[in-house]
Amino acid sequence: MALTRGFIDTVRMRAQQDVAFRRAMLKEALDVLLEGEVAVGRSMLRDYINATIGFEELASEIGIPAKSLHRMFGANGNPSITNLISVITALRQAEHVTFEVLVEQAS
Repeated sequence: MALTRGFIDTVRMRAQQDVAFRRAMLKEALDVLLEGEVAVGRSMLRDYINATIGFEELASEIGIPAKSLHRMFGANGNPSITNLISVITALRQAEHVTFEVLVEQAS
């Protein structure tokens, strides 16, 4: 199901106005990636980028063309670990947060 323009604009507006919402979007995307759901995590990162910094600004921050970033985070994208870490680092810095991985025993 395709998202409507109104929904996308609503998410973007909320992300720009609500720091907790924006950070929760980023956290959830990274949690999903770490759980091994790479395609879903990529999609969530794309949504976060679109709602916050945007691909053009991200491209200038990390020195990767915006078109390449769009492909990396598209449905068939396959970013290298180096590029993925560069993106995550730039997003972390833009959001002024640090990340911590907690290791828990699975039940």
